[in-house]
Amino acid sequence: MAPLTSDERTRFTPAKNPFFEHAEAAYFMARDRGRDVGRIAASVDRNYDAFHGERQAAFGFLEAESADAVAALLQAAERWGRDRGARVLRGPFNFTTNDDCGLLIRGFEHPPTILMPYNPPTYPAWVEAAGFKKAKDLFAFKVPIPEIPDLDIAQVARIAHKVRERFRVHVRPINMKRFGEELQRVKEIYNSAWDKNWGFVPMTDREIDHMAAQLKPAIVPELALFAEIDGEAVGFSLAVPDVNVALKPLRGSLFPFGVARLLWKLPRIRTSRLMALGVKTGYRRRGIDAALVHQAAVASRAAGYIWCEVGWTLEDNDLVNRLIEAVNGERYKTFRIYERAL
Repeated sequence: MAPLTSDERTRFTPAKNPFFEHAEAAYFMARDRGRDVGRIAASVDRNYDAFHGERQAAFGFLEAESADAVAALLQAAERWGRDRGARVLRGPFNFTTNDDCGLLIRGFEHPPTILMPYNPPTYPAWVEAAGFKKAKDLFAFKVPIPEIPDLDIAQVARIAHKVRERFRVHVRPINMKRFGEELQRVKEIYNSAWDKNWGFVPMTDREIDHMAAQLKPAIVPELALFAEIDGEAVGFSLAVPDVNVALKPLRGSLFPFGVARLLWKLPRIRTSRLMALGVKTGYRRRGIDAALVHQAAVASRAAGYIWCEVGWTLEDNDLVNRLIEAVNGERYKTFRIYERAL
């Protein structure tokens, strides 16, 4: 599916993308007998290196017609990263784990949901043939909303009820009229909730502002939830309608008639993606995530959603993966991050 040209132009423009305030990137094309046959981006992120104490280069935005083109593109990214002191090349990241990332290795029959990648089935073998090995797998789950067990007796509902009583947890939807204040709460939660995740990169305030501005038009308040204890926001979850359903026919352009088609289609979307679920350090393992999932399921069912993609999740995040499976989530896609020492 073609991304919106305007969004991609913004992503690659340093003056418009706050990622470039702490990072740099280079772009390479592969040509064969005068014809373009592939592309790749290479980047280094100073914030990642400082947080993890290593020198990483990342590759992303990979598209190619052959194994030879992939090998040549990855070699170009390796040379570029090595010249900047990197000791490992990982990817694909477009540009970080806060963006779409991973190479699809399972689930090719399913189209991509909002802000998730897609690639032809040949790509994993081509990347591996170039000498890259698995670094980490990422999962995406499909949760059929009508098939969730009766929410009054389901295991997750029982946990959520106990959590609310024992820890005085209150789950509420986002207040769009006070979006700036709510966004500040997201900032306080995000870098605390995700800081132990593999590959995590702290987001700057400007990066969160930038992402929020892009997502705001798609936010349904009942699906953007805060968990609070004594008035303090300690957890957050965000599900959004899968606008890819509406964007696919537009072929990357909102003009001349795309805006009208998009506005007509949005209220009719019945699939969603749960793209964020996190709880602050110090409040984990209290079932707060279960309370958020329960409320998201209740709201999704009430709104008439048919199914929800949950992900991505890390392959070894057993706590979250079991929670998703408890509401009949089926792991239906796997994405892989590759790496090679430099």
